[in-house]
Amino acid sequence: MRLSNYFLPLLKETPSEATIASHRYMLRAGMVKQDSAGIYIWLPLGFKVLKKIEKIVREEQNKAGAVEILMPTIQSSSHWKETGRYDAYGPEMLRIKDRGDRELLYGPTNEDMITDMFRTYVKSYKDLPQILYHIQWKFRDERRPRFGVMRGREFLMKDAYSFDVDLESARLSYNKQFVAYLNTYERLGLKAIPLRADTGPIGGDLSHEFLILAETGESKVYCHSDLLGMEAPGSVMEKDLQEVVDSRTSFYARADEMHEQSKFDEIPEDKQVVARGIEVGHIFQFGDKYSKPMNANVQGANGKVSPVMMGSYGIGVSRLVGGIIEANHDENGIVWPKSVTPFGVGIINLKVGNDDVDRVCEELYEIFEKSGIEPLYDDKNDRGGQKFARMDLIGLPYQIIVGPRGLQDGIVEVKTRISGKKKDLSFEEAVNYILSEYKSVI
Repeated sequence: MRLSNYFLPLLKETPSEATIASHRYMLRAGMVKQDSAGIYIWLPLGFKVLKKIEKIVREEQNKAGAVEILMPTIQSSSHWKETGRYDAYGPEMLRIKDRGDRELLYGPTNEDMITDMFRTYVKSYKDLPQILYHIQWKFRDERRPRFGVMRGREFLMKDAYSFDVDLESARLSYNKQFVAYLNTYERLGLKAIPLRADTGPIGGDLSHEFLILAETGESKVYCHSDLLGMEAPGSVMEKDLQEVVDSRTSFYARADEMHEQSKFDEIPEDKQVVARGIEVGHIFQFGDKYSKPMNANVQGANGKVSPVMMGSYGIGVSRLVGGIIEANHDENGIVWPKSVTPFGVGIINLKVGNDDVDRVCEELYEIFEKSGIEPLYDDKNDRGGQKFARMDLIGLPYQIIVGPRGLQDGIVEVKTRISGKKKDLSFEEAVNYILSEYKSVI
């Protein structure tokens, strides 16, 4: 993409309402524009990142055996009344009526609707297990929306729902999602810690939330330091899932509401971690909480009819954009992980109109385009300082700076955003360096 053709409305000043890094930089880098409290327009740069995160989430769900569907954003109140949640959910749920005076709601989650769908089609254990998911916009009328997309009212969410014949097989589905979440965050460039969590309004007796450590996190995290060094499990055989989950959950890891100081004190002092964290996912096993009141029953192999055992698994896709920035930024702007960067490399032309500089920039642009590394070519006739500040703000992992002085010596400058280090390389060396850096993620 040529910057002269791109819509990138940057802000020089930080809006007063932006108090955390992700909110500041998403506004300043032209990623989003607030339309009303907690509701944002996703501008081109932000939308590219959002779609890359969505792609990774989708791929890991598919690998875990989940099957994608799409449910409507507007739901009938009847499903929620069957489960007793219509009145219990509270003012966060937006309740509306259509022209026929029928009660509807803008879905904050989908347990009730998908249980109704399931009971329509599945009656036997022979059709189980199933994990269904979708990626869809949701609305929760937060009392105090703040921190940009981190606590907005409208948000993009991946929510999956598992259906099993008994609690033993339901635990297997839960473990599949647990592992899928660890792999998802690893691909997003995040180190997520699974913490035993309160089930809240979703319900059930087993729940974990996944948090990434960040100074601006709303939750206080207490955990064993060995959790921070554990790599994602990758592909895991079904028979080994429980062992993988146990290896993570055997360590003490709790947020504020589940913290037990006496148990935390059992951890060696040099292994204790107390930090702030941002929730980026939550999973639940709640058995027959929804299937029982809605008569979503299946016949088991023994002929007995009983409520299907269920779980739900959420990832805030739009929230992750902010979470990644909170974990990856400096005083100059965003520092994107390669897997979700909106563009792979920034090409900075320091002398637009100079034949040699223009030619080299065009050659670089063509090579990276053909290689699948989306380049952003700064071909605008601005001062060098503006170009450097702009490229640092939007946070592309690599920059190639092309100017007449360097070309006289046969070199271009390559900057690595995360370290700030620069090196002078020949044209061929610069190309090969960028290509080699992206070989693992293309």
